[in-house]
Amino acid sequence: MAADSMEIDDSLYSRQRYVLGDTAMQKMAQSSVFLSGMGGLGIEIAKNIVLAGVKTVTLHDTKQCEVWDLGINFFIRQDDVFNQRTRVEAVFPRIVELNPYVHVEKSSSTLDDNTDLSFLRKYQCVILTEASLNLQKRVNEFCHSQEPPVRFISCSAHGICVRVFCDFGDDFEVSDPTGEEPKEIFIQSITQGSPGVVTCMDNRPHGLQNGQSVLFREVNGMQELNGSTRPVTVLSPHSFSIEDTSHLRPYAHGGFFALVKTPMTFSFETMEKQLWGPQVLTPDFSKPEAPLQIHAAMLALDTFQEHESQYGLNLPRSPTARCAPSSYCGTLPVNPSSQAPVNAELVRCLSRTARGALPPLAAAVGGLASQEALKALTGKFSPLQQWFYLDAIELFRPLQSLPVEEFSSRGDRYDGLRACIGESMCLELHKLRVFMVGCGAIGCEMLKNFAMLGVGLAKCSGEVFITDPDLIEKSNLNRQFLFRPYHIQKPKSSTAAAATLEINPELQVDAHLHKVCPATEGTYSDAFYSRLHLVVTALDNVEARRYVDSRSVSNQKALLDSGTMGTKGHTEIIVPNLTESYNSHRDPPEEEIPFCTLKSFPAVIEHTIQWARDKFESGFTQKPSTYNLFWQTHSSVEAVLQRMQSRESLEGAFQVIKLLSKRPSQWEHCIILARLKFEKYFKKKALQLLHSFPLDTRLKDGSKYTNLYVAQSRPTSYFMPHLIRHTWLLSCVSTAGLIHMTYQPLDCVCVSFQPIETDESAKKPDQQKLALSSEEEREAITQLEGAIAARHWLQVSPMQFEKDDDANGHMDFVASASALRARMYAIEAADRLKTKRIAGKIIPAIATSTAAVAGLVALELIKVVGGYGFESFKNCFFNLAIPVVVLTETAPVKRTHIRDNISFSIWDRWTIYGHDTFTLSDFISAVKEKYGIEPTMVVHGVKMLYVPVMPGHNKRLKLTMHKLIKPPSERRYVDLTVSFVAEADEDEDRPGPPIRYHLHRRAGGETP
Repeated sequence: MAADSMEIDDSLYSRQRYVLGDTAMQKMAQSSVFLSGMGGLGIEIAKNIVLAGVKTVTLHDTKQCEVWDLGINFFIRQDDVFNQRTRVEAVFPRIVELNPYVHVEKSSSTLDDNTDLSFLRKYQCVILTEASLNLQKRVNEFCHSQEPPVRFISCSAHGICVRVFCDFGDDFEVSDPTGEEPKEIFIQSITQGSPGVVTCMDNRPHGLQNGQSVLFREVNGMQELNGSTRPVTVLSPHSFSIEDTSHLRPYAHGGFFALVKTPMTFSFETMEKQLWGPQVLTPDFSKPEAPLQIHAAMLALDTFQEHESQYGLNLPRSPTARCAPSSYCGTLPVNPSSQAPVNAELVRCLSRTARGALPPLAAAVGGLASQEALKALTGKFSPLQQWFYLDAIELFRPLQSLPVEEFSSRGDRYDGLRACIGESMCLELHKLRVFMVGCGAIGCEMLKNFAMLGVGLAKCSGEVFITDPDLIEKSNLNRQFLFRPYHIQKPKSSTAAAATLEINPELQVDAHLHKVCPATEGTYSDAFYSRLHLVVTALDNVEARRYVDSRSVSNQKALLDSGTMGTKGHTEIIVPNLTESYNSHRDPPEEEIPFCTLKSFPAVIEHTIQWARDKFESGFTQKPSTYNLFWQTHSSVEAVLQRMQSRESLEGAFQVIKLLSKRPSQWEHCIILARLKFEKYFKKKALQLLHSFPLDTRLKDGSKYTNLYVAQSRPTSYFMPHLIRHTWLLSCVSTAGLIHMTYQPLDCVCVSFQPIETDESAKKPDQQKLALSSEEEREAITQLEGAIAARHWLQVSPMQFEKDDDANGHMDFVASASALRARMYAIEAADRLKTKRIAGKIIPAIATSTAAVAGLVALELIKVVGGYGFESFKNCFFNLAIPVVVLTETAPVKRTHIRDNISFSIWDRWTIYGHDTFTLSDFISAVKEKYGIEPTMVVHGVKMLYVPVMPGHNKRLKLTMHKLIKPPSERRYVDLTVSFVAEADEDEDRPGPPIRYHLHRRAGGETP
């Protein structure tokens, strides 16, 4: 982002623009940040705010690189330790690489209780990590006293506990507290009265609250409301009043309203005051007292540190050394009315791990702290008030009984981690074999966490398998921090693997370029899954998640899932035999736009954008692909011609004939084609609709049927803006030229807008009843005859919609087509940015959220490896914009009762071993003998092998399973679905668990 011109590089920031908006992005581009401390938390915050695109970041640190730092700072290398570089010198060049638009500075000056703080005035935000409590309070007082205040954030991480504190001054104004896009609600009616009552269309809930204001648009009749903002009083979930409307004209029809966001002002206290009466965010409502307990414990640790530092001591790295903050808990400056009882276990766990570091915890809280920094700079989203605490006591609790030697330093990169989880757990992580699907933003963050934790070390026979079929694009660089500009158009997986090995060369990473889907089950077979310990998904679509989940459940593997959308994120932990799976719950399906609405009656801009997107897909992707497929199937033009002349029917022939007869052979023909399309889309269709439904057409309730606007007096121009019309025609011409291989540069195009004479009485021929002697088909046969001499005519080049390449004209076509159609229907057009988001189905994304979810998932990964119990695992949902963080228990696995004492869960799979002569009757008997219940129905995929009520199925009992299933020769087993007779008082059969039928008997018997 160029700060001087305030131009936003959409090719880099497009996904983040949909989260923050341009105003916030421009404020960031003029802001400077001072960040002190290049430990685990500091480097996470530095990464996130540089990726976001601030103007200047000053990195401050005075410490020298140690082996210890290799396990907490992903931008410090072994060479930095060997050459005794300072931490800030080591990380500086790697931070600079993250964003060319951000000016990064470094400082190693002393920052302590005697430092003159006046240099901080030039910054808009100051962030301290690894600072003493006295220094935090002193810097905070200085920042708070400035006019305007310098926004202050401090972060501390000690072992299993972390905290964030924010102070943005006495009066901090927030322009958009939630970041949610206001929904447009259609209006059913507005009464004339005092007050006027507004009723929503179809009784849709409006979601408003008393005192909020709404903006009215496109109201017919009571037009004085259009563009006005009115305060509301809620009457019911689908109606509200808006003051006096008795003097306005009567409401006729149409219109909608949307919530108007109003700024909010937040007031902050200094840290000195907040120590006594802390305002805390509670992330885990199963232990609501935890934040205040951690507040007390960490302040005790701060007091202990201050006391020890008087004697030149620091927190010991050995767990056997003296570290007793518990003795200070009774002397803390906390308001007695809000003080929670001291949690002795928490204090003990914090004491034992205080000198250690949990990289995933730093990643999770670093994401939240970074988002608070962006709020401080932009005034976008509600700030944290004022403390956030997070602990991992569930992770350490089962380890308390281990001997103290487990946590002792060994002089390697894992000492910080070892101090928190012990040597045995570290070794289990090193031996881990993980399969991660997806190497996007979350995937990059997860690989960084794997490197910090030492997951999958080669020397321990561990391995990390990753796969992603995508190539790196410039827009990825804003969040996927392992990639650089010189990586663009290189594979994500192999590039991410190489970058991960730079962080930790001890890892073993196997990078693939495959999708994980039914077509690749030969690669990702059951044998492949049998070698794994767990699966991690870093995917951006539901269907892929569902498939990977089904494979994980089938193979009894734990699955760690996560996802983000803007500032929102979720994690879901799926553990065999303990929890439900991803497929156990179904989100409501995405609401689809009815076909008739898209075709003839759009009401909002989303309808016209989807229509334009469909036109691109149909004209430039589907039809050309169908054309190519036809000629691949019928490679002999002569044979096709002969069959057509003999009146033989060929599937898809008519559409191909139509395309062939209209296919442009010269550049000028593309221009004519585009001009005719303009008449069809934006004139003839509208006139036909007006003929069928005149403007005065009304429904039974008296409301108007449509608000279609067409200027019939000048049907060829529609008073439409010349630029939009010209953009659409040029994009249509250029795309058609590329498809049909007749392309010329756009500056060669001169499009005529002379009226085209048409025969209004002409009728479209019936495609199903088109006679052989028709002129169109005879012309097509002639075209085929000519194509015999020019075989290149039989291939075109379909276009796949690419939203991020402005040079290809795809977005020009969709944006201009949508705007033209919106003009026809009197709908306010959307800008290009909004059109791109809707047409490209772009998911808003920002680095802060991805860092947070990846950190939370990595914490749960350690618990899975340690074989922890159900109550230890936590799912999470957060929205960093509000902010809210909610940790919940995972959903326990449910058991389905069949009858008597027979039940099963999603994790159960019954097994039957057969042989070549094994019949269906043998199979049913084997199930009854082994599991005590007789199947009443057997299904393989979509094929019903045995349903007693169906004719002829009883005869199948004597047939072999091989004959019924017809498996490929290399197939060793199949999974079958079975049902069983229900209890006596139930009519329907009960489904059973899947049965894996092995086609060949096991050596040495049936059972393992």
